[in-house]
Amino acid sequence: MSAPNSVPTDGLAPAVRAARRLSRYLARMLDSQPWLAAALAGSIERPLGEADMVRFVSARETAAGGGEGALRPALRQLRMWTLCHLIVRDLELGAPLGEVTETMTVLAEVTVRHAHDVLRTSLVERYGQPLSPTGWEQELLVIGMGKLGGRELNVSSDIDLIFIYPEDGDTGGRKTISNYEFFEKLGKQLIQALAEVTEHGQVFRVDMRLRPNGDSGPLVCCFDMLENYFVTQGREWERYAWIKARVLLGERWSELQDIARPFVFRKYLDFGAINAMRELHAQIRREVARRDRVNNVKLGPGGIREIEFIAQVFQLIRGGRDSALQVRPTLKVLALLPERGILSAQAVEELGSAYVFLRRLEHRLQYLDDAQTHDLPANPADQALVAEAMGFARYDALLTALDAHRAVVSRHFDSVFGDPSEEEHSLDITWTNARDTEAASAALGELGYRHPQAAAERLAAIHASPRYRQLPNNIKSRFDALMPRMIEAAATTPGADETLTRMLDLIEAIGRRGAYLALLQQYPQALRRVADLMSASRWGAAFLTRHPILLDEMLDTRNLEHAPDWTAFRASLTAALEALDPDMERQMDVMREQHHAQVFRLLTQDLAGLLTVEKLADHLSELADIMLDLAVPLCWRRIKIRHREDPRFAVISYGKLGGKELGYASDLDIVFLYDDDAPEAPEVYTRLAQRTNTWLSSQTAAGQLFETDLRLRPNGDSGLIATSLESFRKYQLESAWVWEHQALTRARFSAGDRAIGEAFERIRCEVLCMKRELDPLRTEVLAMRRKMRDAHGSKGELFDLKHDTGGLIDVEFLIQYLVLGHSHDHPRLTGNLGNIALLRIAGELGLIPADLATACADSYRELRRLQHRQRLNERPSRVAPDEAAAARTPVRALWRAVFGE
Repeated sequence: MSAPNSVPTDGLAPAVRAARRLSRYLARMLDSQPWLAAALAGSIERPLGEADMVRFVSARETAAGGGEGALRPALRQLRMWTLCHLIVRDLELGAPLGEVTETMTVLAEVTVRHAHDVLRTSLVERYGQPLSPTGWEQELLVIGMGKLGGRELNVSSDIDLIFIYPEDGDTGGRKTISNYEFFEKLGKQLIQALAEVTEHGQVFRVDMRLRPNGDSGPLVCCFDMLENYFVTQGREWERYAWIKARVLLGERWSELQDIARPFVFRKYLDFGAINAMRELHAQIRREVARRDRVNNVKLGPGGIREIEFIAQVFQLIRGGRDSALQVRPTLKVLALLPERGILSAQAVEELGSAYVFLRRLEHRLQYLDDAQTHDLPANPADQALVAEAMGFARYDALLTALDAHRAVVSRHFDSVFGDPSEEEHSLDITWTNARDTEAASAALGELGYRHPQAAAERLAAIHASPRYRQLPNNIKSRFDALMPRMIEAAATTPGADETLTRMLDLIEAIGRRGAYLALLQQYPQALRRVADLMSASRWGAAFLTRHPILLDEMLDTRNLEHAPDWTAFRASLTAALEALDPDMERQMDVMREQHHAQVFRLLTQDLAGLLTVEKLADHLSELADIMLDLAVPLCWRRIKIRHREDPRFAVISYGKLGGKELGYASDLDIVFLYDDDAPEAPEVYTRLAQRTNTWLSSQTAAGQLFETDLRLRPNGDSGLIATSLESFRKYQLESAWVWEHQALTRARFSAGDRAIGEAFERIRCEVLCMKRELDPLRTEVLAMRRKMRDAHGSKGELFDLKHDTGGLIDVEFLIQYLVLGHSHDHPRLTGNLGNIALLRIAGELGLIPADLATACADSYRELRRLQHRQRLNERPSRVAPDEAAAARTPVRALWRAVFGE
């Protein structure tokens, strides 16, 4: 016999009848609410949306006569219908997890907004509108936190809310109260409307403990109070909580986001978040153990919370620098991690599968009685129901699958949050007692250091320094954990003593920056790669020490696997710069950070032997061109009086950049040209050139983009910083020295207006193709070469790769002479193709012996390789004569063949 007023089960839709058996809550509602069966029969074939819920509430309130008295029953009946609808669709009709959580989220949004609107109207009728001191109407912003904020609400969840209003002031009615009092009343009534248990149940339990100062804080607060709280009292766990914060109602949500974002997402890479979240998780696990809740699928080992922590720790670490990671839903965050090299695709697939399994199990536990539970049932009958609802024939089969998922989650959680420094290290005592240099020297000698006493004295000096002794305890503990591992890592590299010196320079530079210490502490593989880099390149070591933000690059081994995609890089950086506009300071920093990151990636490939010197120079030159081309329009926007939308302005590169032979530390030889007849053009483009040069060369918090050299412009230092195209042509044809035409052989358009670049190339070819008498040209070139050799050539026994006879400058002068002397008859020589290609062309044209051209090209490659090797370790470009003897021979032979000396 059915219960009084209940609907006979044979009158139910088949899916409803089947689901009823797996949910006591659904059975109770069907038995006690005669209207529910028909409502479900009409809705279960499709998901419920916001419009469906709004219509339902409107119809219920209308039927009840409207007003506040109709609000509570209507909202509770809506919740009842929605939850029963989801139970049927989830258990019997294959609704995916995303539909369930989205429907519950929409239910919360609809009920919160509707209750707010009804209750506010009543308060406004009594007190008037809340107003700012300047008369602007104020609103209550309701922030959804946790799973509500992330659009991941579970079926029997409470909702975490925070109430904020923009400005203090008073209401404008006949009975005046402060804005705080108005919104406090509204907040209390809203909580009661949702959470009060009536004969129809409740809509949602409301948890307000995430507000500033928790239960001891005011129920509502204004923007100023919230911002002050974040700055002075905000704690690490609150950053974690605010990741998912989302404004459910209120038009001034963007202002609130601007207040919260800097608190949640740091500008720098915040690896210190790992330690903070590790401690938070430890507290949770202690609480789980204390309450004997190991079988809790949310908080227990391998549970939902651990997956959320994995996703959110990388949001805290990187979200300030990678805005895509500020997305809220857990699965969406996880999906972004493989493409960034943070987690493997397999790890994300396993975590995603576990997350869906655990969330579906969580819902089935809650479907039983609409209880906010996450504990596996102890009752065999309930165990059987949950197993069947999950698609398992037996409960033990469900547990086997559950244990497998939890084991996977625990493994990935431990790989992310495990503390490599927990275990004692054999060198801990060496660092702890570093001031005992005799003992430290002995220990270092056993590790293979060649000069252990010097290393021990350096360690003792650091340990005794005020800088170290004054470190905050949390940073000092990281420093202490890292030092023994750093000493060990350096000892395994070639040139261990020099490596250790460089690594100690780095750790002293980052010693007060806990995030970097945490990175090296948390990721031993990164420390290992740092040691290898420090050993391989003094320049690279100094570059990393100047820009420790690049430590993050050591985590991603994919940097060695792929050649740069400059098109994608340019598009990504352009979008990032546009998003930062008009914050010029931040734009300059981001350009520097991105440039340094790309240079560092090229360096790691270079040291791994994956790049030739020529290929490296091509990449560095293209990267520089991109930076120049992005800088010009950004600088143009900051010219206050502009006479046109886009500048008729170009950057012409000379020297290493012009010849696409740029090195890591090369400066940029550039000239600024414009082609604009407007009367104000000279003044405007002078300003643009100055701004562009400053943008490139100035030091910011992120460092410098490039050293620039503008002396190759017409008339050098005494000339105008920006030259009109017509004036440039006239100067080159009528006034330029031979050495300026030599420089022109390696010049090219790099950035700006391409039409001006094409016009420049025509002028360049015109100048290079001028008819020149060879004897006077030879005399001029040789005189300039002697002058340079006398000024810069080696005075000792070592061979200067660049300036001495048979070196790089000789090859360049040979080619420049051939270009200037023979382009009139052979225009092929005007191409800016690089010195090796021009040697080949000259050989093909019969201007020089073809076999000597080939040999000289090989020499040029070898001399550049030797020069690059020296510069990687910040050594002068001088080597033992016998090391370069074979390369010098063809160069000297060609020099004699061309110049006769």
